[in-house]
Amino acid sequence: MSASVPSASASPGLIDRLGLPRPLLWGFVGLLLFMIGDGVESGYISPYLRDNGADTATRAAVIITVYGAVVTAGSWLSGALSDVWGPRRVMWLGLAIWGGLEVVFLAVALPTESYPLMLLAYGLRGFGYPFFAYGFLVWVLAGSSPRRLGSAVGWFYFAFTGGLPTLGSLLASGTEPLIGEYATLWLSLVLVVAGGLIALFGIRKAEGGQRLAAPGVTVGRSIVNSVAIIFSQPRIAIGCLVRVANTAPQFGFLVFLPSVFSDDVGFSTADWLQLVFVLGAANIFANLFFGMLSDRLGWHRTLRWFGCAASAVSSLCLYFLPTHVSGQYWVAVACAALFGITLAGFTPISVLMSLMAPGQKGNAIAVLNLGAGAATFVGPLIVTVFLAPLGPGGVTIIFAGLYVAAAVAVRWLTIPDQSQQAVAEDKPLVEVTDPAS
Repeated sequence: MSASVPSASASPGLIDRLGLPRPLLWGFVGLLLFMIGDGVESGYISPYLRDNGADTATRAAVIITVYGAVVTAGSWLSGALSDVWGPRRVMWLGLAIWGGLEVVFLAVALPTESYPLMLLAYGLRGFGYPFFAYGFLVWVLAGSSPRRLGSAVGWFYFAFTGGLPTLGSLLASGTEPLIGEYATLWLSLVLVVAGGLIALFGIRKAEGGQRLAAPGVTVGRSIVNSVAIIFSQPRIAIGCLVRVANTAPQFGFLVFLPSVFSDDVGFSTADWLQLVFVLGAANIFANLFFGMLSDRLGWHRTLRWFGCAASAVSSLCLYFLPTHVSGQYWVAVACAALFGITLAGFTPISVLMSLMAPGQKGNAIAVLNLGAGAATFVGPLIVTVFLAPLGPGGVTIIFAGLYVAAAVAVRWLTIPDQSQQAVAEDKPLVEVTDPAS
């Protein structure tokens, strides 16, 4: 398979207009398949573990919790390791971890119903998809045209969220009744391996896959730098906080909105699940739109107004409009779609993080991923602390306030001269170094 994509029969004009980096095209195809495979289990893995070796819902939850913790650690390490090993090696490692441990999980742990082995194999497999997916994100940011970085990142998140959990869950809903849950898990392994090989062989010659760090930087030093950069470069820390603000309200809403909509508005569980699907589906396609728009309108402007400010408005709408316009389900659907769309307005934060630290691109993405992981508990924590004294309306106002604060913080996400020159010359970031690093 050639890395020179597309063929003569394809339309290069169309690919260019869509903002797809031509040398990395097969990477996006492979990532979509990989994440579909990873997302197959998302809708039923917890009860399946309970019934096939975990024995109780609590023991199954422990496995899922360990997996989630490992995913968070892998998301952070993927950037630091990409700097010193190169995104290509990190992606290969992620594919090997996912595939190898999934075979142990499916062929040994589940048939023997060995809880310790299930905990070990499934938990450590959590390193797999962050290494593969976020390693590819570093590759995209390092090797794409700086003038089209927004579009490239938009395509990354389109493939990522399109697979996990959207198309993955949809595929499982069709295969589970036909071949059963266990065979569906084997199918997920086939998709992951196929997607991984398509991506890695398809983009093997593309620029950006090699080591990115300066000579002499070791693995240990890169990992230390991925933490130290938060303190040495305040704008990176601010970018991390903006990323936390991006999805913390989303995870917080998932804690209290189901009961509010059920008890106060009268929506059923199915109604709520449909709202979640609408939010996710709207977000997938909006990632593409705002990625392309940011390359024309400006990354800071898109992030500030269509991400931060618009999310402040849409978050207020998501709670207050459905609860004050009772009996109108379409209002809730429209608000969920609007919130999903505005969340995609944060797409340029990945571009800005990579440009703000030209000598430590992987470490900047490691901090970005750390912010994404932190959002999963910051949102629920705000609900835990403020729901009782302030009520759901008060919590929603706090969430809107987070977005307003993020909009103000965007002014400090400045791009250094080296990156500005690279953008002006349309030179890939893999060729940009920071003398201060």
